[in-house]
Amino acid sequence: MNLLPQEKFETLGLSLPPAPQPLGIYKPYLVDGKYLYLSGHGPVRDDKSLIIGRIGDNMDIEEGKLAARQVGLTMLSTIVTNFGSLNKVKRVIKVLGMVNCNGDFLRHPYVINGCSELFAEVWGQENGIGVRSAVGMGSLPDNIPVEVEAVFELF
Repeated sequence: MNLLPQEKFETLGLSLPPAPQPLGIYKPYLVDGKYLYLSGHGPVRDDKSLIIGRIGDNMDIEEGKLAARQVGLTMLSTIVTNFGSLNKVKRVIKVLGMVNCNGDFLRHPYVINGCSELFAEVWGQENGIGVRSAVGMGSLPDNIPVEVEAVFELF
């Protein structure tokens, strides 16, 4: 049985945090033709608070990966809030993951896998995995551990 992305998400038993509102001068998303661009998202919890920390200092790699998964959930929330369903997205095109870490940390891709694995669970291996960059940053807004932006193809 082939489940639609929204149905696949519902089988995971996860909850979506509230879609974040812009705190600066930008749009949280933009549609250009068949492409949906999502601005950088952070790890928003269900109570609207942010996960805070720096990997390699006060957060370990597994906590970072979980934070990246939470960023993925936050991005899914933006899609559902503005488009009504994850079924509107055909596939993931590109993910840029930024990791707030100290200079000794070298496993940025492992952390961003938290987000990428979620997308693969929702849209499947073929459509849920796009091209990707995972980079380290000296800091991120509000000291969040992970920020992710992405491009999706719409139906």
